[in-house]
Amino acid sequence: MRAPDSPAGGSEHTCRVQIASLRPADSPRLSGEDADHLIRLAGLETSLPPILVHRQTMRVIDGMHRLRAAALRGQDTIEVRFFDGSEADAFVRAVQENVAHGLPLTLADRKAAAERIIASHPTLSDRAIAQCTGLAAKTVGGVRRRSSADSPQSNERLGVDGRLRPLDGGEGRRRASEVIAARPDASIREIAAAAGVSLGTAHDVRARILRGADPERPKPPAGRPPKERTDPTDRPAILQTLRKDPSLRLTDPGRELLRLLHSRAIAVGDWRDLVDAVPAHCMDSVARLARDCAEAWGQFATELQRRESAR
Repeated sequence: MRAPDSPAGGSEHTCRVQIASLRPADSPRLSGEDADHLIRLAGLETSLPPILVHRQTMRVIDGMHRLRAAALRGQDTIEVRFFDGSEADAFVRAVQENVAHGLPLTLADRKAAAERIIASHPTLSDRAIAQCTGLAAKTVGGVRRRSSADSPQSNERLGVDGRLRPLDGGEGRRRASEVIAARPDASIREIAAAAGVSLGTAHDVRARILRGADPERPKPPAGRPPKERTDPTDRPAILQTLRKDPSLRLTDPGRELLRLLHSRAIAVGDWRDLVDAVPAHCMDSVARLARDCAEAWGQFATELQRRESAR
């Protein structure tokens, strides 16, 4: 399966299909259909968007409320887009569609969907599943750890970029060092491709080898607690410290960064008070902007960590 950020298997072509020929959705909604939402859709005077159907089973992937609304309107047919793929992939697509638009999935819905996707697609990374389900990668990791021991396990994860990466980073570093030994003139990109590691890892491995160090990162001493993430309550103090740093406040890019860190910072619990301020017709747009913003900051943080590691 491709990484879940791309709607592989779907078709943009639509056709009219008999409502009687369609099967109910394998929905990620634990509580089933929402009667109020169904009535609202049925009462709309405008035509409804096409629904998405799994071609092999004729089971609805996305659009059960629209299907029921069409039936209430007295329609015999409905506009359909088809999805080609396995039933497991169809469920992943159903989660993606329901997270992206329409009636929002509850937190319980999304966690249950994540658990099911972990079982059916064990190689998908926590970040890839998080992007699909609208959860945080840390939450998906917790769901994975709590999953049954009988769930399929894998030593690799498929990232959002579609690449498989080993869970054991040391194995990838060992492969990179072997590639460097066999092909000392190979470029960083060639080493990364041959070893199946990131460009940052390939660069770090080669730098370690050149200075005579172990290509694998040293593990923390036994008994030493892992470095903890910053407590959210410390963020104001961290921002204040950064504002006093002359290397940031005395340069134009530095001041821009400080402005962004201040204006776009949101504490873990603050968003709960903001959710109620978003009207229903704006929810999809605001969610997309928030997710794009989170993705951009995530990439920014990853690059900073890569550069810190390279040092």
